[in-house]
Amino acid sequence: MTTTTAADPTETTMSTDPDEKPSATHQPRTPATLSIRKSTAAFGALVVALVVALAVTGAMLWSANRELRERDDAAAADQHAEHVATDYAVGASNIDFKDANAWVGRLKANTSPELANKFDATAPKLQELLVPLQWTSSATPIDATIASETGGIYRVNVFLNVTSTSAQTPTGAQTTVTYNVTVDANNDWKITDVGGMDGALPGK
Repeated sequence: MTTTTAADPTETTMSTDPDEKPSATHQPRTPATLSIRKSTAAFGALVVALVVALAVTGAMLWSANRELRERDDAAAADQHAEHVATDYAVGASNIDFKDANAWVGRLKANTSPELANKFDATAPKLQELLVPLQWTSSATPIDATIASETGGIYRVNVFLNVTSTSAQTPTGAQTTVTYNVTVDANNDWKITDVGGMDGALPGK
């Protein structure tokens, strides 16, 4: 009697094929992560800080240079206004009764049309004062200062030492005269008003 033994279902069958490779074990993938080293982050922060510092420094230097240019331009404009006013005042104070027309021409020099017209209207009366007195005078500048400036309109005080002679004082006399000259930088530095001229004229 032949007895048949049933195969054990839990028995593992081993392959005897020498060319067969064992199956690879599959492991779950780990998610990729981005790692930044602390030294790299610190370097980046330093670069940003340097860029910001350079930008701030550049802005400050630009602002300082602009202020210096504006200050220099303002000083140059003040000096020019003083020069224009002084030249006019000296010319207006140099008088010779023998050539009154030349003096009137100096009164009108570099003035606005409106002011020149005023001198044309008053010239005959001024000549009537000079000729009978045989008036002569010359001036040397003492100083000039900017009294005010508004929108390119300069009001300049010019101080002169005026030496004059006349029929009454043939030996001469000296006096200090202050001119108040208004110069308009917006109108090619023309003179638009003059005050204090009476101090350089006879009888004053």
